Amino acid sequence: MRRSLAAAAAAILLPAGALTIAAAPAAAAPSDVPATSAVAPPAAASSEMFAAMQRDLGLTADQARTRVARDEKGSRTDSSLRRSLGAAYAGGWLTADALVVAVTSPAAADRVRAAGARPKLVDRSGADLDRIKSTLDRHAAKAPAAAIPGWYVDVTTNTVVVLARDTGAAAAFVRASRVDAAAVRVVATTEAPRTYYDVRGGDAYYMGGRCSVGFSVTGGFVTAGHCGTVGTATQGYNQVSQGTFRGSSFPGNDYAWVQTNSNWTPQPWVNNYSGGNVTVAGSTEAAVGAAICRSGSTTGWRCGSIQAKNQTVNYAEGSVSGLTRTNACAEPGDSGGSWLSGQQAQGVTSGGSGNCTSGGTTYFQPVNEILSAYGLTLRTSGGGGEPPPPTGCSGYEATYTGSISSGQSRYQPNGSYYYSSVSGTHRGCLDGPTGVDFDLYLQKWNGASWVDVAGSYTPGPDESLSYTGTAGYYRFEVHAYSGSGSYSMGITNP
Repeated sequence: MRRSLAAAAAAILLPAGALTIAAAPAAAAPSDVPATSAVAPPAAASSEMFAAMQRDLGLTADQARTRVARDEKGSRTDSSLRRSLGAAYAGGWLTADALVVAVTSPAAADRVRAAGARPKLVDRSGADLDRIKSTLDRHAAKAPAAAIPGWYVDVTTNTVVVLARDTGAAAAFVRASRVDAAAVRVVATTEAPRTYYDVRGGDAYYMGGRCSVGFSVTGGFVTAGHCGTVGTATQGYNQVSQGTFRGSSFPGNDYAWVQTNSNWTPQPWVNNYSGGNVTVAGSTEAAVGAAICRSGSTTGWRCGSIQAKNQTVNYAEGSVSGLTRTNACAEPGDSGGSWLSGQQAQGVTSGGSGNCTSGGTTYFQPVNEILSAYGLTLRTSGGGGEPPPPTGCSGYEATYTGSISSGQSRYQPNGSYYYSSVSGTHRGCLDGPTGVDFDLYLQKWNGASWVDVAGSYTPGPDESLSYTGTAGYYRFEVHAYSGSGSYSMGITNP
C-alpha cells in the first residue's frame, strides 16, 4: 500500500518542514535526467520537426536536439523569474548562449544571476511597456492598415515597436495616441500582413474557402477566426461533411473552434506532410527566442524563432491583439495551422507578410487563450485514442495529461522533474476518471534520492495539494492505487 505520509485515508496538505528531508538543498540534479536541464529534452519532438529545424535554422541534428532542450530549460526559468520578480520583471529572451532577463533594479538583477540567467538593467518594466501598447491598441482606428502593419512590445530593446510602411503616418499615430514617444520606436518595414484563408493545401478543410486545422480539442478542433463565423459549416479534406463553427472571434482576436460530427474523431496529432503524424503532449508556452515550427496545408513544416509576444497586427479587416511574432514563413492556405515548440502546442496561424521563397514574418494566435476563451481541452498524446482525460483542474500554470494502469506510477512534468530557484508554494491538482482511486505525491530530490514531501490520497479519482518549500528539484508522482484510465493534472511552482 502506497499511502505512507499519514495513517488517515484523507487528503493532506503538508506545510513546509512537516517531513524530515535532507538538511540542505541538493548540490546536484537527479541522475536520472541530465543535470544541465531542469526538464529532460522533449522525447517526442519528431524527426520531421528536427529535419525542418536543420533546413530552416541551419542546424545539425545534434544542434537541433540541443536547441530544443535548451529552449525548454530557458523558457521554464523565464516563467519562474517572471512570477518571482513581479513588478521588476521587464521581459526575457533566449540568445545563442544564455537566457537574458531585463529588470528594473539591481536587487532583481542579483536574483536573475542566482537563477543562472543573465540580467539586463532597463528603465521600463514589462507592465510599463504593456500599458503603452494597450494605449496604442485603444487608438487602433487611427492607424491605417496600409501604412502601419502593427505594433508590439520588444523586450530586447525595452521599447514598443510600431512597424511602418509610411513612417510619417506611424509618427502621427504615436502622437495621436498620446503615449511616451521616448518609449516607442518606429521601424520601417515592407511587411503587408494579410490573412491566409483561400488557398490549397494537403490537410485542409473547406468552408467556402480553404484553411488549415490547428489542434484537436475534445469534440473538434481550433483554428483561425477569420476562416469562418459562428454557424459556418465545414467539410474535411475529403469533402465529407465535417462540422460547424461554434465560436469565432475576428478581428480583435483571430481564433475559432469547430465542433466536428460523428464522421470525425479528434486525435492528438499534427500532419507532418511526410506521410505520418507528430504527437502533441501539452501547451506549455515557449519564451521569446525559442525555436518554433509550424505545420500548414500549403507549405508543410517551416521553422523559425519567436521574436515577440502580444503584438497587435493591423490587418485591412481590423486590428488583432495578442499575437505572437515569428520569422518563420507561411503562405495563404496555412491559416489556422499548428505551431509547436518541441512537443508543446503554441498557437494557430493568423497571417503574415512575405512568403516561403523570399522569407517573411508570420503571426500566430496563442492556443492557451483559445482553450480558455471557449473552455476547450487540448487532445494530447497522454490520452491517445482513449476517451479524453478529465479536465477538472483549472487555473494552474501548466497542464499535463497521461494514462495509467492500476498499481503504476507516472511522473510529471512529462516523465521528468523541474527546478525551482526560489522558495515558495508548489501546487498540484489531479483529475482522474470516475470509479478509480488515484493518488498524488510531491517529491523533492535530497541529493541521493527522491523523497515524498507532500501527498493527497482520498479514496477517489481527484486530489490536490499545496506545499511551501525551499529551492530545489521537484516532481509530482501520480499513483494509481486502484483502477486505470486517463487523467489530467495542473502544476504551479515558484
